[in-house]
Amino acid sequence: MANGDAQASALSSARTVNQQLASNGGAEKEEQERAGAARKGGASSFTCRRARRGCRSWATCTSWARCRTRACASWRAATGPSCFLRLGSVPTLVVSSAEVARGGDEGARRRLLQPPRHAGARRLSYDHKDVAFSPYGDYWREMRKLFVVEFLSARRVRAADYAREAEVDKLIGRLSSAGGKAVQLEDHIFGLMDGVIGTVAFGNIYGTEQFAHKKHFHDVLDEAMSAKAGFSTEDYYPNAAGRLVDRLTGAAARRERVFRDLDAFFDTIIDQHLVDPSSRATTPGGHGPDLIDVFVDLMEERRQRQAGSHHFTRDHIKGLLSNVFTASVDTSSVTMVWAMAELIRRPAMLRKAQEEVRTVVDGGGRERVHPDDVSKLRYLKAVVKETLRLHRRCRCCCRGRRCGTPEEFDPDRFDGDDGVVDFNGTHFELVPFGAGRRMCPGMAMGVATMEFTLANLLYCFDWELLEGCGWRT
Repeated sequence: MANGDAQASALSSARTVNQQLASNGGAEKEEQERAGAARKGGASSFTCRRARRGCRSWATCTSWARCRTRACASWRAATGPSCFLRLGSVPTLVVSSAEVARGGDEGARRRLLQPPRHAGARRLSYDHKDVAFSPYGDYWREMRKLFVVEFLSARRVRAADYAREAEVDKLIGRLSSAGGKAVQLEDHIFGLMDGVIGTVAFGNIYGTEQFAHKKHFHDVLDEAMSAKAGFSTEDYYPNAAGRLVDRLTGAAARRERVFRDLDAFFDTIIDQHLVDPSSRATTPGGHGPDLIDVFVDLMEERRQRQAGSHHFTRDHIKGLLSNVFTASVDTSSVTMVWAMAELIRRPAMLRKAQEEVRTVVDGGGRERVHPDDVSKLRYLKAVVKETLRLHRRCRCCCRGRRCGTPEEFDPDRFDGDDGVVDFNGTHFELVPFGAGRRMCPGMAMGVATMEFTLANLLYCFDWELLEGCGWRT
């Protein structure tokens, strides 16, 4: 869309949403006043350990998300539920109200089907050959359907239980074997997610092995996410001047370095599946070919057909792999680390979550949480919802009237609602996976892995802050 057309469209949408809000009157004003009264506070860090059975574990993070939430509340108090900005040469409409987001017109929704054009996303998606950043159209619909059917459907999510159980067993074993030494929980959780995705999708090829030269595996994901979604001058000045600034600041060089590292990893995955197609084994447990087998078969089929359908090359496979690797591993891992961080610094909430898990599992006389137990853990599900609301990784979450103190971590806001507010894209109070046609298709896979892993960590170990960390509420 041309800049002039985009600006006119955004201004029109801004006027529309503001007109919709006029009818809300006093309720919106009351919400703005409440947001403007948000308390100020700084960042802090914490360290946690596992006391049960003699093992200590720790993870370090900062509460910058709370500061960000307060800043958003202050912004809304000053500007109202919608406003128009120009970020460089990019017109931007900011909507901070669930009611307004829900009530947008059809034209605005269609415009949102087209993803933003970011320099990092373009490079790491092999010129938009993935699902997340490809333009809305026939190719996007076909690839999304392929993703869902072969990797993310309810049947596939359930079939991946064997991989989740195996990787959780390994995680519990590694933490138990650490004795009294400190363990960086973040590395272990990222390793678990890499194990699940490597088993289910990549044919037993793991990023932790391919990037063993890195000090921490999660650094690879951090660099990839930064290159894909971090600040780039070219994003806001998409011309020669913006590209020059990125070169001078080193942003372009960092982007290329990350691209080369990931490209080599993806080549390794594809080459292993091309060496001897006739001998490709099914995934462990006899659950059929992995996702890369499906992609390779499609590439060969399109190469032989050479007409009538979209081309599907090696770069298309790599673009799709970039979604699987970064989105599946990074977002779920970060959410689990934040969930543990928030619980450990709040002993009362931690005890409540542990009591729920142990009551359910001990009644069955088992040593581990079983996938069937997770559906009974209402408070744990509320913890996951609240973590996704407060510590969103990629998508944004609208905050409606139910969030009276949006900067506070409070699972009770979702506990007992019997699923009234869920993240399936129909409740705009909570949209960590997006909504509409471009909603993240990996929601079910990610949530199943997060809930199952967190349940086992809470069941198998006792957690507490190390002395002197000073980050307790």
